[in-house]
Amino acid sequence: MTTERDPRHVNSETPPSSPRERLYRRERRSVPAARAFAREALADWGVRGRADDVVLCVSELATNALVHGVPAVPLDPDGSDEGGRGLLLVSELADKWGVTEREPGKVVWFECVVPAD
Repeated sequence: MTTERDPRHVNSETPPSSPRERLYRRERRSVPAARAFAREALADWGVRGRADDVVLCVSELATNALVHGVPAVPLDPDGSDEGGRGLLLVSELADKWGVTEREPGKVVWFECVVPAD
């Protein structure tokens, strides 16, 4: 079985546990809102292990979408930005991650294996 968003094979015997989705406007306050949403979802699902890793990955990908999405949002007009490490952090923290093209734009996703409590 495949999903619309991710063509990778998924186990059809195990349905996703309460999937959640939220869309955000392309504005600065969306990044902390995405972090809060992720933290709330993890808490509702009873996930404690790796919650900080998940929230950091959400934050980095939300920031990348804001900064690098079209049309670009100028966040650092004086050029002193020390960014550029977001995907490196995601690649180190997540167990899997990738990019899927779509029209328009792309989807950047990640997965973290959460140990059973």
